[in-house]
Amino acid sequence: MTDEPARPLPPGLDLLWGRRNRSGRGPRPELSVGAIVDAAIAIADTDGLGAVSMARVAKDLGFTPMSLYRHVSSKDELLQLMWNASARGAEDLELTGEGWRERLAMWARTQWEMLGRHPWITEMPMATPPMAPNSLTFVELGLQALDETALPDADKLRVIGLISSFTLSQARMAADAARAMRDPPTDGAWSFEALLRELVSAEAFPRLHRLAWAGDLSAHPTGFAEEDEFRFGLDRILDGVEALIAERAPER
Repeated sequence: MTDEPARPLPPGLDLLWGRRNRSGRGPRPELSVGAIVDAAIAIADTDGLGAVSMARVAKDLGFTPMSLYRHVSSKDELLQLMWNASARGAEDLELTGEGWRERLAMWARTQWEMLGRHPWITEMPMATPPMAPNSLTFVELGLQALDETALPDADKLRVIGLISSFTLSQARMAADAARAMRDPPTDGAWSFEALLRELVSAEAFPRLHRLAWAGDLSAHPTGFAEEDEFRFGLDRILDGVEALIAERAPER
């Protein structure tokens, strides 16, 4: 066997996984990657992802942008670091509950709550699955919740991806709704129910008309409270997973 050098990781991942070769010119010791990431997250939590820039982070920390670039090479790299930091604590999370369903529901609710604390995550580009250490730790936990099932590993990963995609989609709608309620149009915000009552007639849209006047919808822009919608959708997905597990179970 020959010792071959490790293949370089893409920018950002090399820093996250501790595989970046440092240049001879060292960064200023009073500034750290952790401090930069924390400052960027604080900005995003308060003002949204669009407010995050290397210049804004440097200003908030009292440094020049060039000082930041000695630690973080680009804004894209900073976004990767922020994503990883948003999942801090994943390594200490213990899923509890009776059976795979309760544990997987807890896993999904943990992700939902994290997205609620950091709604800017829903604004981030997601062309590829997150490969940061904390993200993979969280995926590993989700797979662990399915250990007792007869699902093949590939199906377990599909289940995890499906739940994550649903949770992210619901969190994005919740964040959009929160922004709409926080900054309503000058002529007033329309609820889903109010718009239906204004637009649909019993003749053209009998089912929607019945729904609009039944009193089952809320004042939320989507017609339902976001938390209720998330739990309803999650339960339906888990129903489907339960049916899949039964289908995959070996014959007794």
